[in-house]
Amino acid sequence: MTKFKNPGFMPTSRRNVLRGSVLAGAAALSGGAALAGGHRAPVRPLSADAASAKLYRAAAEQTADSTAKPVDLSGYTRVKQELVAPPFAPEHEQVATGGPKIVEIEMETTEKLMVVDEDTGASIWALTYNGSVPGPLIIVHEGDMVELTMRNPADSMMEHNIDFHASTGALGGGGLTHVFPGEEVVLRWKATKAGCFTYHCAPGGAMIPYHVTHGMNGAIMVLPRDGLKDADGNPLKYDKIAYLGEQDYYLPRDENGDFKFYETAGDDYADSLEAMATLTPTHQVFNGAVGALTGPGALKFNVGETVLMVHNSCNVDSRPHLIGGHGDYVWETSFDVAPLTSMETWFVRGGSAAAAMYTFEQPGVYAYVNHNLIIAALKGATAHFVVEGEWNNELMEQVVEPRSFT
Repeated sequence: MTKFKNPGFMPTSRRNVLRGSVLAGAAALSGGAALAGGHRAPVRPLSADAASAKLYRAAAEQTADSTAKPVDLSGYTRVKQELVAPPFAPEHEQVATGGPKIVEIEMETTEKLMVVDEDTGASIWALTYNGSVPGPLIIVHEGDMVELTMRNPADSMMEHNIDFHASTGALGGGGLTHVFPGEEVVLRWKATKAGCFTYHCAPGGAMIPYHVTHGMNGAIMVLPRDGLKDADGNPLKYDKIAYLGEQDYYLPRDENGDFKFYETAGDDYADSLEAMATLTPTHQVFNGAVGALTGPGALKFNVGETVLMVHNSCNVDSRPHLIGGHGDYVWETSFDVAPLTSMETWFVRGGSAAAAMYTFEQPGVYAYVNHNLIIAALKGATAHFVVEGEWNNELMEQVVEPRSFT
């Protein structure tokens, strides 16, 4: 089956809307795009959907200015960062050594069937970076260059790209990274802002929320070169990172109220738009699925360890709370701003990522939740941290066990 044809001659359907008429991308405005096999797609007229989203298809943003001065990279050292699956973080320095670096990373846009809730059998054809929801955590330092090689496998059904909220220009890189199946692109940008930031796919129009709500988002942490600090400038160190991505899903149901199953990525497009338009998620989970970070997937720590919790929420607001613990230091926005301290609940704005640091003082199972408790209990936004160590009665003690009283 040909995936890309001139949409002017294609009827709009649930399948071909993904493979043609809405997939204008960068090449739609610049005269075509190279496809697998060396063929070029014809110039595709803007659909009504794309025409209403010119912000995301601005022609001036699609092609780098040929008159721009070349960048002098002689002062940079090249390093390769091996990305790892969430909830873990790649190897990195908390305090940068040496001068700025070009941090090379690789991503593959993977479309895969994922189970969202084993109890109900609910599933989704997830759109992912490197096969995980959220996409992998990237860690660099302020002043570094991020050099991404992104590949869209030939067997994909859709165009993909990436918008880094940490970057400057070209729609966060989205205007320069549109890749069709069988294509790759290399993007380099300078990390000039310190903090935690989201990244996500943004092909244009309704495809932006469609891709985001199908899991195509993640986080990048840009550390200050001299590391994290408190309000007085004292260094703050962490022992481990817990990387959590809060994902809202809008899964279509049939006439009986059961979740629908689809054979191929993109088959749910029309149904998903209807479900998304309700603004009511069927699921809101951490790391891709209900219970992904509980039971066997719970994160393991020890008393005395300091953990940096990086929370990405690309689409919806969240109010994280660690039941039994706190945010000793919380960066809701930039690392350039002094952290909030001793927080019970903090705020992650939809379309952003935030960080919170806590040193565990008691053993036990801690629930990390969105403290909209309806979302935590009924939609799935709960993770467990299992902490081992010696109990401290000074901090808490059951003085009398439950008993009858008169």
